[in-house]
Amino acid sequence: MASDAHRHTDRRRTPDPGTGTAGGRPLRADAARNQQRIVRAARDTFDEVGYGAPLEQVAARAGVGIATLYRRFGTKEELLRAVFELRFREGIDPVVERALRGDDAWRGMVEVIEAWAGMIAQSGPSAMMAQDTVFCDESSARFYRPLEELVRRAQEHGQARADLVPGDMMRVLAMLGGVVFTVEKGGDGWRRYVALLLDALRPSAATDPLPPAAPFVLPGEWC
Repeated sequence: MASDAHRHTDRRRTPDPGTGTAGGRPLRADAARNQQRIVRAARDTFDEVGYGAPLEQVAARAGVGIATLYRRFGTKEELLRAVFELRFREGIDPVVERALRGDDAWRGMVEVIEAWAGMIAQSGPSAMMAQDTVFCDESSARFYRPLEELVRRAQEHGQARADLVPGDMMRVLAMLGGVVFTVEKGGDGWRRYVALLLDALRPSAATDPLPPAAPFVLPGEWC
C-alpha cells in the first residue's frame, strides 16, 4: 500500500537525538552529548509539567546553560520535534521492525498501532502542539510506510478488510490521536478506542461499501 500522501513527510528535519547529528552534519562529541541530554530532559519535563514548562527549566535539568540549549534548538517547537523523534526511535521503531519480521501481519499491525497510541497518550497535551508531526516528520514516514505494508499483508491473508486504500491508516490514526488526547495522560483508557478501531478494520466490518477516498490535502502551514 504505497501512498502518495508520503510526499508530505520529508519536509521537516530535526536534530537527531539518537545519532548526534543536526541537519545531516555530525556534531562534536561534547555537543552531541549536550543535545541528547537536552532532548531527554525536555521529554521528562514536558511529561511532568507540560509543554508550558520554560526552557530554562529544561536546560537546568539537562545540566546546560540556556544559551547552549538555544544553539541546538532555536525554538521550543524544534525541541518538541526532537522529543517526538526520540519517542519514535525508542518506542516505535523497534516495534515496527519486529512486526515486519513477524509472520502474523495482523498481530504486527495491532502492536504498531498500540505502540503509537500509547506514545501519544504518554505525551499528553504537549502532543497537540506537534500535531503536524502526524503527517510531516521523517519519523512519521518511518511509521506509516511499514504500517501500510503490514495492512497490505493482512489484506492478502484475509485478516484486514480488502477495501482499505493507501492513506487510510494515516487519516484513521490521526482521528484516533484526537480521541487519545481526551483520556487521562499516562493511563490506558486509549485501549478501548484502539479496540474499536481494530474491529472496524476487520473483514467482518465491511458490511457496506465505503465511499471513495478523498484526495490527500494538508493545510499549507502544516508542512
